[in-house]
Amino acid sequence: MPAMTAVEAGARAGAGVPAEAVGPLVRGVGVLRRLAEAGGTLSPSALERATGLARSTVDRITATLARMGYVRLDGRDVVLTPGVLELGNAYLAALRLPALLGARADALADELDESVSLAVADRDGIRFIHQATRRRALSVSFRIGDLLPAERTAPGALFATEWTERDWARWRTRRAEDPRDTAFPAVPPRPEPAPAHDTTSTTDTTDTAAAVEAAFADRVGAARRDGWAVDDQLIEPGLVAVSAPVRDPRTGRVACVASVVSHTSRHPAAELPAALLPRLRTAVAAMEADLRTAPPPEPGPAPAGLATWTTASKQELGRDFVESLARGLTVLTAFGEGRPALSLTDVARATGLPRATARRALLTHEYLGLVAAAPHEDRAFALTPRVLDLGFPPLSRTTLPRLAEPHLRALADRVAEPAALAVLTADRTEIQYTAGAGTGGVLTVRIPVGARLPAAATSLGRVLLADTGAPAVPELAEARARGYALVDEELESGLRSVAVPVRDRTGRAVAAVNVATHAARRSLEDCVEHLLPALRATADDIQRDLHRASRFTKVPTT
Repeated sequence: MPAMTAVEAGARAGAGVPAEAVGPLVRGVGVLRRLAEAGGTLSPSALERATGLARSTVDRITATLARMGYVRLDGRDVVLTPGVLELGNAYLAALRLPALLGARADALADELDESVSLAVADRDGIRFIHQATRRRALSVSFRIGDLLPAERTAPGALFATEWTERDWARWRTRRAEDPRDTAFPAVPPRPEPAPAHDTTSTTDTTDTAAAVEAAFADRVGAARRDGWAVDDQLIEPGLVAVSAPVRDPRTGRVACVASVVSHTSRHPAAELPAALLPRLRTAVAAMEADLRTAPPPEPGPAPAGLATWTTASKQELGRDFVESLARGLTVLTAFGEGRPALSLTDVARATGLPRATARRALLTHEYLGLVAAAPHEDRAFALTPRVLDLGFPPLSRTTLPRLAEPHLRALADRVAEPAALAVLTADRTEIQYTAGAGTGGVLTVRIPVGARLPAAATSLGRVLLADTGAPAVPELAEARARGYALVDEELESGLRSVAVPVRDRTGRAVAAVNVATHAARRSLEDCVEHLLPALRATADDIQRDLHRASRFTKVPTT
């Protein structure tokens, strides 16, 4: 388990915590961070060990997070759910950079056939806010929200060109406390330095504090001189990158850094400036132009009724619901597109919380590093990149089948019939099963993931074809008009199935979900009256998770 931050260590010990900080909120944020660092899943006993909290406290926190839709209790495990992405989405929407520049990064990745990332500064580290990754056997595994030490990256050298002496002092303190970078789970730890008296060790003894600082200072000086930087296998052998700053047109400071990432078998580090930098600079110039001409954001709808919801949940669940934790986390969702900086009054109005409650939550988030004083705004707060710590990285590379699986299991349990998810093949002649949930019946439908069937003969295929503008044969016209497809013993004698579409954020049907049954168990009327409502509710649940997960990331359908 990665080392705790100094803030969390103080919170655990009860030392240095502001008097007005909300203790349950501090502990709840710690639980979310530990879950994220563990890949999204931990048992309650593992959470107990990782956080140092009592088991009863862990149980109350996870019950509250489950009520909020941020985790689910899956057997003996606590699992992060796509609902927690709302916290990171609030930061990314308020930042605007992914929405404004992401398409440029994607186009550059397509042009170069290399991975491209956008990163922002996070104190003395860098944090990714966009990833356009090439899907190869040997590919880069960084995710949106991953935090890297500045000195081991090319973007870090560019951000450090603007550091103050206070920033350098904070960096030296962090390096002294964690010389192996164990608090950065996205990168391999540095090797242990060999003892000074050990003349036989093959460990790189140059990796001392003084050597690291001197090397980083040299790279920062070169970045200041050249206006770009190279990562020559600073993170791990074989990984190289070239980076250029994207500057804020209002201030001239670095807003984010764009990087092209490759490996030495494709581009040795010495070749990066000639091979990739010219096209990177062209893309950066276009990004800066986009920032200059971007219209002011239109504020999206603020969350509503949050205070009422938390009160009702407390009344229903009693002591198992930690209302101060729930209210504290809802404060983060008050920020968003068109709402990058909010005053205390703004936060209280958006959430419906009393000013005193909102104030204590903001002070706690400031202590935890999740909010900070908004630049150029008097008496206002803004989210920091550290909000992405709260579950974003492990969920930022999810797939539609992974999103759908828990919902399919719940549906199969509810109706006691098997359920499945499928997509159309490229030629639209077949469907391919991508996820499913079975039942314990003796006579049941068992179609393995990966199997293909004729699209026109299945409910899944018909409801998908109906959305593609395929020729309006009667079966497709009926599915289009009704919003579902019902197939009665056409694929196989005795087999009935009903399917509905799963739509992406644009409204396009990207997959379909169905329930299959035997004709002897359910009539056609029963399929429509009883299976269809449950099926539609499940599709809605899958769509909600898909829309959360795909707001700033690409979610593969297979």
